[in-house]
Amino acid sequence: MKLTVNDFARMTDLSCVRADVDLAEIRELAEQAKRFNCIIAYVLPCYLEELKTLLRDAPEVGPAAAVGFPSGAHTTAIKVEEARQLAAAGSAELDMVANTGMLRSGRYDYVRDEIKAVHEAAGGVPLKVILECHHLTDDEIRKGSELCVAAGAEWVKTGTGWTETGATVENVALIKSVVANDAQVKASGSVRDLQTAAEMIRRGAERFGIGLRDGVRLLEEIAAMPGGAMEI
Repeated sequence: MKLTVNDFARMTDLSCVRADVDLAEIRELAEQAKRFNCIIAYVLPCYLEELKTLLRDAPEVGPAAAVGFPSGAHTTAIKVEEARQLAAAGSAELDMVANTGMLRSGRYDYVRDEIKAVHEAAGGVPLKVILECHHLTDDEIRKGSELCVAAGAEWVKTGTGWTETGATVENVALIKSVVANDAQVKASGSVRDLQTAAEMIRRGAERFGIGLRDGVRLLEEIAAMPGGAMEI
C-alpha cells in the first residue's frame, strides 16, 4: 500500500500548542497547513479566531483548539464551558484532556461523566479524548479507552505532546484493541519519523497530531520520495 503526501496530510493535525507559541508561529502554521492541505490545524484556544481568519481561503483545512489543555485537571464545568465556546467559535474538532489523576485514582464514573458532558457540550463537533499515556499503565490506558467509548467520544488520543514520551506503537495498538470500530485512534507526541508512523498506521492509528516543525519535515520527506508516496 502506498501513502501519498496528500494522504498523510489528510491524516495530520498540524499543531502549535506549546506555551511559548506566538502569532508569528500561528501564521506559519496556517501557511504550512494550507501548503500541504492538512486536515486540521491546532492551536491553543486564545488563537482560534486568528487561525480561522488565516484559514478563511482554505476551507478543507479545519481550525481547531483544545479543551482542558494540557493538564486535564480543570473542573468539569470549566471544560464544558470551554467546549461550548470553542464549538460556537467554529472549532472543527475538539481535543479534550481526560483527567489523568481521577483515572489513576479509580474514579471511573467521574472520568466517564466528564467526557460525556463535554461531548454533549460540543454539539456534534467531533471529540478526541486525550489519555496522557506517559502517566498511565496499560490497564489504565485500557480502562480509559473503555470510558471514552462509553461516553460517546469519536476518538481516543495518546497524549498532549507535553510529556517526556508520547505515542508509541504499543499504546496505539492497545487503544485500538479496546475501541475496535467504536472510536478512532489518534497518535500524538513523539511522532518524528516515517517508519514509526507507518507502523502506527498498521497498528490502527488513523490520525496523527504532529508539531509544526516535525510535521512539515515528514511531509516534505514523503514529497521527495519517488512518486511522492511512501510504502505502508
